[in-house]
Amino acid sequence: MSRVVYILNGPNLNLLGRRQPKIHGYETLADVEADCRKLAEELRLEIRFHQSNREYEIIDWIHEARETAGGIVINPAAFTHTSVAILDALNTFEPPVIEVHISNVHKREAFRHHSYVSMRADGVIAGLGTQGYQLALRRVARLIDEAEKGSA
Repeated sequence: MSRVVYILNGPNLNLLGRRQPKIHGYETLADVEADCRKLAEELRLEIRFHQSNREYEIIDWIHEARETAGGIVINPAAFTHTSVAILDALNTFEPPVIEVHISNVHKREAFRHHSYVSMRADGVIAGLGTQGYQLALRRVARLIDEAEKGSA
């Protein structure tokens, strides 16, 4: 199984650390990426880290991942609650998908309590800050390791 993991980030996460820091914290997306790259090296993973404010780009990366990746970690941000198209794309991807939210979406506005992505995700991490990305990477690495052992 591929040890490539796509980490996909949705709209406004490019403003992480500067936008609503009381909700999302002060770490930037560059900080998150650096932490993920460091951990990925320890876990023997290769990551492809992307962010877009455009739904179609996220869908294109999911399609690309179908050919090359052993897992996806996705923080769809506002697309969580609106994008059937991202759900449809994720449904074409067989390896593990872990959904991440920096804030606890269940303590926020009611419309944020529904996630289309959760209908496909193998796990959901919410409310653990940016550490959620690292936990998601650890889970994907474990699932890849288990799949490799099972196919040996």
